Order: sequence, then structure tokens, then C-alpha cells
Amino acid sequence: MTDSVRPLLFLDVDGPLIPFGPAWTGRRPGRAAAPPAPGAGNPLLARVEPADGPRLAALPCDLVWATTWQADANETVAPLLGLPDLPVVDIPEPDADEPGGLHWKTPLLVDWAAGRPFAWVDDEITGADRAWVAAHHPERTLLHRVDPGRGLTEADFAALDAWLRAG
Repeated sequence: MTDSVRPLLFLDVDGPLIPFGPAWTGRRPGRAAAPPAPGAGNPLLARVEPADGPRLAALPCDLVWATTWQADANETVAPLLGLPDLPVVDIPEPDADEPGGLHWKTPLLVDWAAGRPFAWVDDEITGADRAWVAAHHPERTLLHRVDPGRGLTEADFAALDAWLRAG
């Protein structure tokens, strides 16, 4: 693949990279991350798995932040993952989901992709999003829902890698 046709991988932060909620039981086996320095801000940043950064960077795609963290993802999350600054989708604060259960990010990501193939990793993706993207985006897509209580898992990385390499 050339850089001009590499798929995009839109990354959400809360849920996929920062697990939360009642299902979160602590660090994943084999991972040992130091918590952020005292006073470093959001205590949930201690849940970021530094080993996810190299795994994301190794995927055959262009990584893009698709999160309400906006540019803060580059300032706060990227260094914890060892990632460089990534492009950021400008995501305004949502008033509510779109009609019919469509996630408010969905049309924004299709517009941002501008016809390129893309995968989207988020914890709020539904069938309504998949149907809307299929009807409005001519290229191949993967809308991959991550369990927000676990964050990205081995199975998630395997699914992303398989889809990206199948293109």
C-alpha cells in the first residue's frame, strides 16, 4: 500500500484506551504501567496501557484521534503510549446523538475520511452507525466496538490487524 491509500484508524480514548466502568478490574495481565505523576490531571490516565502504543503504531494504517479529548490526546495520551502527535478530528461537544440512534461522531468521521478506507475503534458503535456508514461511504470500513470495561484486548488488535491487512 502507498501512503495515499493507507486506511485510516480513528481512535477514541475513553473506553478503548482508558477502560472504565464496573467491568474494569485493573491492569491487563503482563502489563505494568506507572500511574501518572501526582498532580498530572486525570487519574484515569493510570489505566492507559503503554504497550498499546507500539502495537497501534505497527498497524498498517494512519492513526487519527477521534475523541472529545481533541488535541489534549496528543498532549496527554500520546506520550503515555509513546506515539507521536496524530491528526485530530475536530469533534464539537455533542448536544445529543443523531436521530435513529446514530452516534454523533459517525457523519464527522465519514466526512473526515474523504473517501479513504477506514476503521473506527470506539465503545459506543452500534448497528445504526454501521448501516449509515455502509450507505454513505464508498470504501471499505470496519466499525469495531470495544468493551469499555476492558479496553483494547488481544482479540481487538487481531481483528484490526486482519482487517487492515485484508485490504
